[in-house]
Order: sequence, then C-alpha cells, then structure tokens
Amino acid sequence: MDRNNNYQSPTVDYRLPAVVVENVHKSYGSVQALRGVSFEVERGEIFGIIGPDGAGKTSLFRIMATLILAQEGICTVDEFDVVKDYKQVRKRIGYMPGRFSLYQDMSVEENLTFFSAVFGTTIRENYHLIGDIYRQLEPFKNRRAGNLSGGMKQKLALCCALIHKPSVLFLDEPTTGVDPVSRKEFWEMLKRLQKQDITVIVSTPYMDEANLCDRIALIKSGRFMTIDTPYNIINSFDTPLWSAKSDRMFRLLGDLRQYTAVDNCYVSSEFHHFTVRENDFDPKTLAVQLMEKGHENIRIEQIEPTIEDCYMHLAKN
Repeated sequence: MDRNNNYQSPTVDYRLPAVVVENVHKSYGSVQALRGVSFEVERGEIFGIIGPDGAGKTSLFRIMATLILAQEGICTVDEFDVVKDYKQVRKRIGYMPGRFSLYQDMSVEENLTFFSAVFGTTIRENYHLIGDIYRQLEPFKNRRAGNLSGGMKQKLALCCALIHKPSVLFLDEPTTGVDPVSRKEFWEMLKRLQKQDITVIVSTPYMDEANLCDRIALIKSGRFMTIDTPYNIINSFDTPLWSAKSDRMFRLLGDLRQYTAVDNCYVSSEFHHFTVRENDFDPKTLAVQLMEKGHENIRIEQIEPTIEDCYMHLAKN
C-alpha cells in the first residue's frame, strides 16, 4: 500500500482554538452522562480530562469524535461542527478509544497499512510521525494484534490514530490497564507529538498523570468542577491537609471520620488524608484519642496537596 498519492493533511488556523465545546448535555434514559460541559482547547495543548469511571469522559470523547450525538450543545474541531461537518472533522482527528478496537486477527503491519489506506495515505508518507513508536513494534510486525501485550497494543493503536497526521488527537483512557513503564513511555510519546503541532486531548482516571498536562479539567458526574493548570489547581487548595497512619488502617478510617474536628477523610495510597474544620487543630490530641481506641504506631503530619486531594476536596463541596 506504500504508493504515492495526493493526500494532504488538513490545514489549520493556529490563531484559533483547536476544540470548542459549549453547554453539551448527554443522557441515556434517566442517566445524565454530561450536564452542561463547556471548555476550549488551545492549539498545541495537552489537555487532560481527569475523573473516575462513570464521570462522563467517554461520552464526551465520543461526541467530540462524531460517534454519538449530544442532546444539547455545540462542539467544533478546527471550527467544523461535529454534526453538520462530521466528514471534515473525521479527516482532522485521530481517535483512540479506551477499549482496544483494532483488527485482532490482522498483523501489526496489516492494521497499520489498512488504516493508512482508509485515509488515502501510506505508512511511508507519514513515517516521521510514528517512527519513534513503530520502531518498538517493528520486531512484532507480523504478529497478530490480538497477541500483543497491553503496552504494544497501546502503541499500535496510537500509530493507527496518527497515520493520517491529524491536527487533534483524542485519547480516551489510553493508559488504563497498562504497566507503569509503558505508561511512562506513552506520556513521553505524547510530549514528542506535541512538538509536532498536534493538539492532544486525553482522559485518565490516574490523578498522577494530570501533572503531565498543560491544563486539566476535573470532572464528576457529568460536570467540570474546575479547569486550570495543575499548578494553579494545587495552589488554590485553601485548607490545611493532613495524613494519618496506624497499625489498623481500616479501623483508622472510621475513627478519623468520627473525630469532630475532621471535615473530609479518604484513603490515599498507604495513608489516609483528611482536612479539618478548626484552625487550632491539634494532632497530638487526635493521636491520644486514637491510642485510647487501640491504635499503635500512629503517624500524623501536615502535607502538601496533590491533584487527587484537590479532586476529593472539590467533589465534596
């Protein structure tokens, strides 16, 4: 399929936002998946949509990728309406769904050749876009896609989404279920793509990946709670944050929540994090009360917030 052709990558106006979403609503029966979502993504950004499963991320991505219709609202990509101009939008986007959706009985090379042909281009023509990624796949180019590891499936799906040189790349939870090394490699690839003037919109349930984005939106139950840079969101955390640990972590969570000064308490890795209602909160008094309830090896200290803490704080308010 590596024949010469007249394929031309879509031209874009770099002065205008890459994606505009205005007041988008989406329901499935009585379930409201999206409730008035609005945002803009600047050209060349890595924009992250951060939230747990069921928050509405996939519905939003499928609307932006012209796969489903919103009940209300407007969405444009490169100024083209995703409903009226869906054919133009599809030429301009690359889409990588959360679930691996390539042809599992076809080889790596066959999948990539097929998607090249769909867009009227060739692997050779846009190899500069996928070269760094494809070189890792090349030893397995004759292997069926269904027999690849999770990390290699991820790389193949990204190659297929990039082969026509899209101006905007939609990645719906691309690192879910992938090992930590592959996750790190994937984000390094996104940073390199950004340097090639590709706008990236990526969703993830992993709060630590938020810091790798230029801006993020924190989504809960179909609504954006805030949109800003990770730095600004963390700096806006307006209450002291504490962590606690003891030899009875399951019981500790309930005991902390019963303590009158504790406002919000939740599990975070090997510690429990909590905020307090009183400015004169005394950790020594809390430690004494926990000891009286049978806890030992108690550790309580004030800490700096992370994106996860900001999410939990906003979700409670």
